[in-house]
Amino acid sequence: MQGSTNTTWLIAGPPGCGKTTWIRNTLKAHQGSCGYLRLKVPSQPGLEQGRDLGVDKAWLLDQIPGLHDLSDPAHNDGHAETNALNLIEVQQFQAPAAPSPDALSPTIRQQLEQHKLQPDRVMYFGLDPALPSQDTLAFSRLEAWSLSLHDSVWDPNSLNSFWFELVNGAYGDVYRAKAIMNLPDGRGFFCNWIVSQQGSQFLPLETVEPPHGRPTRPSELVVQGKALNGVGIQTTIDDCLISDDVLEMHQAPMRDQQPQATLTR
Repeated sequence: MQGSTNTTWLIAGPPGCGKTTWIRNTLKAHQGSCGYLRLKVPSQPGLEQGRDLGVDKAWLLDQIPGLHDLSDPAHNDGHAETNALNLIEVQQFQAPAAPSPDALSPTIRQQLEQHKLQPDRVMYFGLDPALPSQDTLAFSRLEAWSLSLHDSVWDPNSLNSFWFELVNGAYGDVYRAKAIMNLPDGRGFFCNWIVSQQGSQFLPLETVEPPHGRPTRPSELVVQGKALNGVGIQTTIDDCLISDDVLEMHQAPMRDQQPQATLTR
């Protein structure tokens, strides 16, 4: 990216502090090209990183048309773009003494070099005054559990019941949960919860899947907390997903109403 007009910021903070929401709002407000990348950071003793199953990237790609995936080498080949803003997300439990590129861990530096990215600014939730701090929690112990729900479709009422049980302790002390879930009518939702908030967010995706079989969009669930009952979560989810026959019952009337239905935005 040398010689380009790109601005690159690295945004770091603990689970649930609002990194992705802040990134979404910042990119949507930017008048110019936008790029995004989430880096992988190893877990610490007693503090498990939530697996990056692509939930954040899928939501941002849905919300911001034309968003560049900075993990794609085609976008990091040295070409210049006018007024481009690239934001890099990192889940990091503790902020350093000072927000400086020199304070980045070797793991992060290695990934930045691999993607040919050099941050102009490093920002940490709980340290940088430009970032909100109300949800910046300090974790001493944290477990992680995740599940890929590729091509799965939820019964809407069952999804509501499951999510309520999940965030209210039915499967362990959940501090953080996020997911992208598919419904029979082709809609998808970004489901988001953190223990410091008053309630969950259910944010509709812009993209609606066509009524022609199983959805193709990413669908994942990531949970962080203590004493998580993964078997119980999995068992309940299995009871909440609809079969091919039930999905066809939902989709057939939609095809009759929209015989030329295609993927819409």
